[in-house]
Amino acid sequence: MGRCAGRILIGVVAVLLVAPIGAAQEDREDCQDYPLLTRLGGFFIEGCKEASFASHEFTTEDGKVEVEGRFVSVSYRRPDDAPEMSGLEMIRNYVNAVEDIGGEVLYEGRYSASMKVRADDREVWIEVLPYGTRAYRLDIIEKQAMTQQVVADAAALLDDINRSGHAVLQGVYFDTDTAVIKAESSAALAEIAKLLDAHPDLTAYVVGHTDMTGSLEHNVDLSQRRAAAVVEALETRYGISRDRLTARGVGPLAPIGSNDTEAGRALNRRVELVSR
Repeated sequence: MGRCAGRILIGVVAVLLVAPIGAAQEDREDCQDYPLLTRLGGFFIEGCKEASFASHEFTTEDGKVEVEGRFVSVSYRRPDDAPEMSGLEMIRNYVNAVEDIGGEVLYEGRYSASMKVRADDREVWIEVLPYGTRAYRLDIIEKQAMTQQVVADAAALLDDINRSGHAVLQGVYFDTDTAVIKAESSAALAEIAKLLDAHPDLTAYVVGHTDMTGSLEHNVDLSQRRAAAVVEALETRYGISRDRLTARGVGPLAPIGSNDTEAGRALNRRVELVSR
């Protein structure tokens, strides 16, 4: 049995608590419920936003986890003359609903809860955030890899190296907090190899960088392992002599963006080719 009275019944879509309400208010135009989860009874949609690809940080029992994919956020509110509802009741309704469709509760606290569930071929991460006794927000990520559109170009890399002595290797990606190169990095690696093949006298440092999240020691080690993984891939897949490349990791010590914003942290997570 669940952890609260009034267990929620759900099928593919979570059907949540229905209660007497005050004067009905209309949803904001062009906003709708996320298909997997309906709203709590008596609430209307106050606002929403969506991005085809974004990242969101979810709280788990093991700490913060950043998840990327399609992002949906829906804000709900109850009319002022409707009964109040505690944040715990809001959270518990969604926790029970997700558990009933086979989902996993990653974190449940006083002020938020994070969950994930498989839906068809998607891994959906869900966060419920009450604020006050008449409002809450759902932040949802349909986890997926970004369709990479910009990759390193051999000519552009050479231009950057000639101009500034180094070049950011656009399109080289790793699984989160690992040195495992993602499959979608192949096009960028091929362009780097093309540059090195065309200029056999070019030797370089492959330098890994991270954002400021986590300890300095961990990030320096991670950046070193990522740089080494790029050198290894260039040697084993494309025949580039290891003597021409030296892996180095500097962690978060050379940022090119602000670590106070996600956009800045994304810029700081990179690998560069530095002429030597």
